[in-house]
Amino acid sequence: MRAQSSLRRGFLYGAAVLVACFWFGPLVLVGVASLVPDGNLLSFPPRWFADGIFFGNYEYILTGTLPDTYLQPGALRGAISQEVRFVPRSMLNSAIVATGVALINIVLGSLAAYAFARLRFPGRAAAFNFVLASRLLPTIALAVPYYTIVSRFGMLNSRLALLLIYSVLTLPFTTLILTLNFRAVPQAIDEAAQIEGASPMRVLWDIMLPLTLPSVVGVGLFSFMLAYSEFLFALLIMTSSETRTLPVLFGSLATNRDVAWGLLTASIILGSLPTLVLVFPVWRFMVRGLTAGAEQ
Repeated sequence: MRAQSSLRRGFLYGAAVLVACFWFGPLVLVGVASLVPDGNLLSFPPRWFADGIFFGNYEYILTGTLPDTYLQPGALRGAISQEVRFVPRSMLNSAIVATGVALINIVLGSLAAYAFARLRFPGRAAAFNFVLASRLLPTIALAVPYYTIVSRFGMLNSRLALLLIYSVLTLPFTTLILTLNFRAVPQAIDEAAQIEGASPMRVLWDIMLPLTLPSVVGVGLFSFMLAYSEFLFALLIMTSSETRTLPVLFGSLATNRDVAWGLLTASIILGSLPTLVLVFPVWRFMVRGLTAGAEQ
């Protein structure tokens, strides 16, 4: 039995290592490649760090200063070196839209969830089911209608258009999670507050939100990550290089045949930093929120 248990443990550890390599291996390779000059990166046999760690790729993306190593024959690929200069601007566009989506989800999602969890009004069940069912539509089926609406209102290349679309796409999930968590709060608590004269808005602000704070933070961060990484609608609506979001810029870089690998990998690392920073808090708060809702 002991040998069988050790074998099973070894199998689980081995499987965990394989999964970790599958998930994190590409990211590690991209990170290493971003710190190596192209001349060393493409060398054989490999001499990646023969000249030490190289930050010139990041320096060029952030400041426009071209490192001397890119003046070596075959190391500089001019077409993409110009395009990566839009990475900081695209990151800012994505961050602005994603932050707005997160705030809208927290505010409107909390109001809607409190109404579905606590208030009694005609058609409540039908409205709740409609909100949830609306998210079952394939995203690709909404692309042309949304593009037509945005175009008719003259909102192409507008961050506001993306913010509204992403909010519509993420609010059903936010409403569902917060409704389950609000229902998990004993109703006697807010009933006692109402007896003391507290309005529904006061109950929501002073009782519901503090008691369900992990879920509220979790859905806000989750909606931020979804909006930050969304590609399809940004590709259709943001056609200008000044307004492109980061996924659209990366799509353009990925299809460029004249690739400076060091600059490309450095762009990926810079663009991924916000989501990498949010991975742990999103996981922590989302798991706590989903667990709390499931206990109801």
